[in-house]
Amino acid sequence: MLISMKTARHIFALICYVCFFNLPGLSAQDNRQRFPDIEKRDQELPIPPTSFVPQDTEPDKTITIDMKDDSEVYLGNGVVYKGFVIDDKIPGPTFTCEEGEVIEWVVKNSGSRPHGLSIHAAYTQTSEYLGNIAPGEEASVVFRATYPGVYMYHCAPAGHATPMHTLLGQYGMIVVKPKQKYRLEEVLEKDPDLEIYLLQHEFYANGKDAVEGQGKPMYVAFNGQPFRYVRDPIKGRPGDYVRIYFMNAGPNLLSTLHLVGIVWDYAYWQGNPENILTGGQTVTSGPSDTWVVEFRIPPDEGDYTIVTHAFGSASKGAIGILNAQEDADRTTPELADGPVYTENEWEELREDIKRTISPFEPGSKDVDPVKKYPPGTSEITVQIIGNSYYPKVIEVEPGTEVTWINEDVFPFLEGEFSGAHDVFVIDGPEPFRSPMLKHAESYTHTFTEEGEYEYICSPHPYMKGIVKVKERD
Repeated sequence: MLISMKTARHIFALICYVCFFNLPGLSAQDNRQRFPDIEKRDQELPIPPTSFVPQDTEPDKTITIDMKDDSEVYLGNGVVYKGFVIDDKIPGPTFTCEEGEVIEWVVKNSGSRPHGLSIHAAYTQTSEYLGNIAPGEEASVVFRATYPGVYMYHCAPAGHATPMHTLLGQYGMIVVKPKQKYRLEEVLEKDPDLEIYLLQHEFYANGKDAVEGQGKPMYVAFNGQPFRYVRDPIKGRPGDYVRIYFMNAGPNLLSTLHLVGIVWDYAYWQGNPENILTGGQTVTSGPSDTWVVEFRIPPDEGDYTIVTHAFGSASKGAIGILNAQEDADRTTPELADGPVYTENEWEELREDIKRTISPFEPGSKDVDPVKKYPPGTSEITVQIIGNSYYPKVIEVEPGTEVTWINEDVFPFLEGEFSGAHDVFVIDGPEPFRSPMLKHAESYTHTFTEEGEYEYICSPHPYMKGIVKVKERD
């Protein structure tokens, strides 16, 4: 009988627990049944209970997502991004549920790497159930959505891979709708005319830019594409009651959401109707911070610009338009999903591709040009940083020593092989493979034969680099 590596690890851990501590073996579900007093206490408190429910609880709603890696999404204007996706898009799908509902969340891994999921709306253990899902496998968790608000979900296979897979594009929004009405809904005695789910996020061209400092993205977007709502404005009408569910997924930069010509009637930190603020021009959000903001479109037609007032991000794509016209066909609900294209649409788009970016492999030449070194250079260093080689493509003369040094600093926990890398030539005149390199460890190879060497990191084969060896003219 064949078993998965994940199952084998669980069996091994259980054997160790029983043998070394001489205690009866307890499954995760049995372990949860050991704390009825805690469950009883939580039910009696004047605050919502945690999200814990037994895993065999019948769900009110089932959510299913599919994790993939080494995929492409279209950013508009002839630009393609190659990264990791959920349901073939960045951001992943937008989900909503009602406060108090029991949710079953199923994660399928159709990729070639381990994946997992962190659900910020779940006030309970999730990594035990959804961590480190092997390729071709699926896993699930059941929980009760007890606190209303706007929450992030993102890939979490554990260890070094959790921040990296999030950086690469695996994240989305779930909104737990409150039983209590938001204040403007009470004041106007009506539901919103226009609901906008707005997610700000970043795209990186290399791992170095993704992890150093506060991050240096090539593009910043609302809902999947830079300037998406400039090209295709969100439509409303003068007088409309508008509610925005906002999230800054980051994963690095601060956002200050603002609508030109609008003062919030009400803003709610983390989207909880009890966390209410009145008036205001912006809401400030670090990565994974969320808000609900509500306002009325003035009795005046025209464009109301949606922007982060951190203008560096705005200039890279975090700008949109809410266009108000008397007879507009309202865009509602506008979800935070990234766009998805059919195969036929992709064929048409590919005819006009100008640029490809990718954090972990060489993109188009304008993004990742060949790094050439002056004649006579005998020693060169390539950094391994942010699950990426930097520079990704180098050209050297025969006899040059190239040293790779691992600058990734997170060697802990399970998950996709944590923070250790190697250099494995898969195509070239002289195949070679370095040992595994932990943080600050290095490997040097002297190139003697001319030609092009394509290499990968064997535990992270989406990481790719090229060394071109040629005599200078």
